[in-house]
Amino acid sequence: MAKSQETFNKKEKEKKRLKKQQDKKDKKEERKANAGKGKDLDDMLAYVDENGNITSTPPDPNKKRTINSEDIQIGVARQEDIDPASLIRTGTVTFFNEAKGYGFIKDLKSQDSVFVHVNALKTQIKQGDKVSFDVEMTPKGPSAIGVELVQ
Repeated sequence: MAKSQETFNKKEKEKKRLKKQQDKKDKKEERKANAGKGKDLDDMLAYVDENGNITSTPPDPNKKRTINSEDIQIGVARQEDIDPASLIRTGTVTFFNEAKGYGFIKDLKSQDSVFVHVNALKTQIKQGDKVSFDVEMTPKGPSAIGVELVQ
């Protein structure tokens, strides 16, 4: 007597395959039965209310607001023009080496120490003088330019 070629494992795999096939057929028939063909356009539309929520009811025309396109801001706000006079800072010279040609100015508003080079001077300065200056950012940090004495 020969042993059957169908083992228990083969039978189980075949049952699973047939069950999967049947489930697929059932889902297909269910989709066909519940298909939305022939729905009215109004049934398919969705609306957004004033709070940004999606609803099925159309918005109330009495609550409608008009918005000017100029009022819509996209991106970064425009900066207002800066008054050149406000860029001029004042401070006192805390250190200045005439031999080497550099020093530092302490800004009166921010109390920051700003580097100054002899090439950026409009008038001669010495330690303790009150000066007015502009600040320029350099790779090594802020640097004073257009430095002149203040009376």
